[in-house]
Amino acid sequence: MALDPVNLAQGPDVAGVDEVGRGPLAGPVVAAAVILDPERPIEGLKDSKALSPARRQALDALIRERALAWSIAVCGPAEIDALNILQASLLAMGRAVETLAVVPALALVDGNRCPEAMPCPARAVVGGDKTVAAISAASIIAKVHRDALMVALDAEYPGYGLAGHKGYPTPAHLEALARLGPSPCHRMSFAPVRRVACQAS
Repeated sequence: MALDPVNLAQGPDVAGVDEVGRGPLAGPVVAAAVILDPERPIEGLKDSKALSPARRQALDALIRERALAWSIAVCGPAEIDALNILQASLLAMGRAVETLAVVPALALVDGNRCPEAMPCPARAVVGGDKTVAAISAASIIAKVHRDALMVALDAEYPGYGLAGHKGYPTPAHLEALARLGPSPCHRMSFAPVRRVACQAS
């Protein structure tokens, strides 16, 4: 009989793993791993995309305070361009688990693939960010961390509106990209960025 990943995730030795930032044209992909403490439950955990920014911030603080362990890892634009976005996402997730202060007995990874290099057994959970609390927690702290990085990149590379759209291909971002050309934080392997770069050369 198949084991239920939702029930598996209740143990203190199970890490939830998720990433954010696969779709943007700029900035890093960010992954997080979280081992929740069953003795210190956190109400309201769900997929980060279903939460308001203020609610994400509040839950981010609670997760960092109450979790048994948490870790965040990043793959930047250069790694994304060298590896492709899928492999960079898997690499970031593997790094997040590897840098946990507690080695988990099992990692539950959102999606349909697990990183190959992991310090523990892993299981993919499709839609896990909606059904497994530890994966929801990972999605929240990864999202909050990435949003903060994009605000910092907006100050470093003004004009693109990175603090607002967080690097996603909005009309405003595409217009700024066409007008200014790619910045060092853009992903040159992504078609809209590559197209602008080719036109400028």
